Amino acid sequence: MLLAATCYTGSMKSSQKNQLAQSWVFTKMQGLGNDFVVLDGIRQSFSLRAEDCRQIADRHFGIGCDQILLVEPAISPDCDFRYRIFNADGSEVNQCGNGARCFAVFVQRSGLSRKNPLRVETRSGQMLLQIRPDGLVEVDMGVPILDPVAIPFHAAAPAIRYALPFRGQDLEIAAVSMGNPHLLLAVADCARAPVADWGPELEIHPAFPERCNVGFLEIADREHLHLRTWERGAGETLACGSNACAAVVAGRLWGQLAEAVQVTLPGGTLEIHWSGPGATLRMIGPAQVVFDGTWIPQGESL
Repeated sequence: MLLAATCYTGSMKSSQKNQLAQSWVFTKMQGLGNDFVVLDGIRQSFSLRAEDCRQIADRHFGIGCDQILLVEPAISPDCDFRYRIFNADGSEVNQCGNGARCFAVFVQRSGLSRKNPLRVETRSGQMLLQIRPDGLVEVDMGVPILDPVAIPFHAAAPAIRYALPFRGQDLEIAAVSMGNPHLLLAVADCARAPVADWGPELEIHPAFPERCNVGFLEIADREHLHLRTWERGAGETLACGSNACAAVVAGRLWGQLAEAVQVTLPGGTLEIHWSGPGATLRMIGPAQVVFDGTWIPQGESL
């Protein structure tokens, strides 16, 4: 069932009219509990500032979300739309896998396009999004980036494992980019991983000049792993699609995972397919609408 909501910041005034002065229509969506506010930047005009993102993402005084997704006209002639992603702290990032699935469903549901698959452009390249007959969304995430310079990650040479200095010890990690940088750390028990303790510090580790998403992964067997993620600019989330992809890449490079892997996150399960270096990676998972609403930026009146 769809719910309608109007979100206000600031106090109500007696002079308010039924017509909204400056407002943005939005759709709240989620993919495995990783939640988003999606804004149509094609049929409505606005200027999205970092301050707006922080207000929208606030779970007490705003709508509440991990990230804000913006649908814009494509710049490249061979793409259907431009896909932009903003963290809860207002920073713009290159990639979001769970958001990409929500993007595809939003575009189709809102009537912006009936094309399936869709080709969209991001700050890190193009993506192919396809809604399957079973309702799940398949995303071609492109070729994982393993070159430290391109991740970016400070290392002398590419490797499947790196020793990362941290709190007086060396952590054995993998570093992967899925269009955004990821640090992957294997743990014996994902449920007991020090996500809240280590995550904030590892996110800003000097070895990752653009910060990173931190994945704590537990490999159950060759076809299953458990994962918790500390997301750059958002904190721990219930799911992170690009981090799930990066975790499978790490496990494959370590020789511990098969080509098709079920990744269990706190919010649910994703299916990841990757044959190895040089190949594109596919992610399959759900995307759901939560509700539609109208947002009035702080400082605006009715």
